[in-house]
Amino acid sequence: MSGQAKITSVEALAAFRADMIVYLGHMRPVIEEVGDEVARMKYWLQIEQRGFWETQLRVRRLKLEEAQVELFSAKMSALQRSSTLQTMAVQRAQRAVHEAEQKLVVLKRWERELEALSDPLLKQVEQLQGYLTGEMETGVLFLDQAIRALDAYTALSSAISPSSPSSPPAPETTSLP
Repeated sequence: MSGQAKITSVEALAAFRADMIVYLGHMRPVIEEVGDEVARMKYWLQIEQRGFWETQLRVRRLKLEEAQVELFSAKMSALQRSSTLQTMAVQRAQRAVHEAEQKLVVLKRWERELEALSDPLLKQVEQLQGYLTGEMETGVLFLDQAIRALDAYTALSSAISPSSPSSPPAPETTSLP
């Protein structure tokens, strides 16, 4: 083994370090976006959709009550009107109420499933984010230190032997007259 290290490409380490920094710059927003998307989906299910269908259920129940009152009035009316239209209106309102109730049941199931499916994945995303912010940044710092050390080594190596590393420079001889 020779006493010198052969450093051929400090530039390759510097390029790799630069690529790591670019990669980290691209990955952070992507990782944050994943969490944001899940949060938006939970909000949409729990707040927007649930509120919409709860309101629809109240409105549809009111319409059902109105249709039932009209049917009752038509049946009790002294006039010999047909109550077929009111019966159809009641059935339509009952179907609408049933639909709203089913939508709420489905929403509740989706909320549970979203929690059950997304929580383990979000934990993995958080671990990845921790790795990116911890380990990868430490790696960038390590590469930076290695590059500086190798630059210093090559500068020292070239200062010690600028011409040939194997033979020391010959002393100058002067001849006396």
